[in-house]
Amino acid sequence: MFDECFPPFRYWLRHVAAVPKGFLRSQVLELLSEKPMSGSEIISEIEMRTGGLWRPSPGSVYPLLAWLQDNGYIREVSSEEAGVRRYTLTDRGKQLLEEQRKMLHFPPMGRKLFALPMISGLWLRIPPEKAIEIQKSLMQLLKALLSLGLTLEERFNEQALREVLDALNEVTKRLEEIEKRLRGEGA
Repeated sequence: MFDECFPPFRYWLRHVAAVPKGFLRSQVLELLSEKPMSGSEIISEIEMRTGGLWRPSPGSVYPLLAWLQDNGYIREVSSEEAGVRRYTLTDRGKQLLEEQRKMLHFPPMGRKLFALPMISGLWLRIPPEKAIEIQKSLMQLLKALLSLGLTLEERFNEQALREVLDALNEVTKRLEEIEKRLRGEGA
């Protein structure tokens, strides 16, 4: 039913502004902290890490690289390939990256603030191939929730609502248990 009524789910993801302001800058700095990269390599890497859901435009990446360079956060590195400009972080850029990483934590909880599930492939410090697995599962879940929401609108009943709430609460509880175990709190 979902696919019959609406364009493919991927269409909506590509046409909804889901990237918070400043998010691209933090991702570029993270990538450049791993290795020197060119603008096109940055674009391709972000696209790969998001499973093709987000491909920043050259019109957003290249002006950002110019701004970062003009402000001393990155510098161009020499390249064997003619015409390819690769960039790396300067000490000032490393400081900016650390400041941004601190902003990605909730101070009282000390936990990472993750971006929307649509860009979950950009979760920091998770191998990209594993982050893509998480992203695919999240996308399936989101699609199922949207489809279920449409069906519930058409055929609402209290029992169905209770079943949905029970399922969501069960999944939430299991995820919280996994996190506690990983943090060493529930062993």
